[in-house]
Amino acid sequence: MAMILLVEDDRIITAALTRALTDAGHVVRPVGQAAQALKIVTQERPDLVILDLGLPDIDGTDALRMMRTVSDVPVIVATARRSEADIIALLSAGADDYVTKPFSGGHILARISAVLRRARTTIEQQPNTITVGELVIKPRQRRVELRGEPLQLTRREFDVLAYLAERVGQVISRRELMNQVWQQARIGEEQTIDVHISWLRRKLGETAAKPRFLHTVRGVGVMMVDPQ
Repeated sequence: MAMILLVEDDRIITAALTRALTDAGHVVRPVGQAAQALKIVTQERPDLVILDLGLPDIDGTDALRMMRTVSDVPVIVATARRSEADIIALLSAGADDYVTKPFSGGHILARISAVLRRARTTIEQQPNTITVGELVIKPRQRRVELRGEPLQLTRREFDVLAYLAERVGQVISRRELMNQVWQQARIGEEQTIDVHISWLRRKLGETAAKPRFLHTVRGVGVMMVDPQ
């Protein structure tokens, strides 16, 4: 059983999907606007989101990008768009899977099962704790402490920090961070990486001129170092 956030403004589709998901044992939280969905994702932490793209307040793709800045909840996009370019754009924006309308209840249930299974496997593969000097990272709880004090990180900041901490002493390129953390293969997005590294340094109490944990290797990338 999973708590599923259903973001769909068509009442007929909402009713049919809610019935199919409930019959399968899931708890369904239906909403009709992206703004409501973003609030619920942040406050109630659903297990999975089914996101329609044709929402009345915010374009579904934009809503997906916003969602990805605050949560790594699995998202299945429901769309009438069928072109390869549209599907690639959705996956690049952070969708875990998609279904094209119209689709059956059995089809969406199979997709939900597959996505939840992948999400559980990913969590199980994460280490319980990563320790780098006075920095303690708990990937499964998505918590970070420095000298015993909690650090408040955004989703992306946490993901970047955890990725680097699992590879202490290795120089990680910006391209690798974009591919593995953002799960995108964009070219010319170095500034995005640099901004997140800068924010992390500030929260870690260091600067680019006087690094402790995050060392820039000019022209190559960034490396996590144990300062002790």
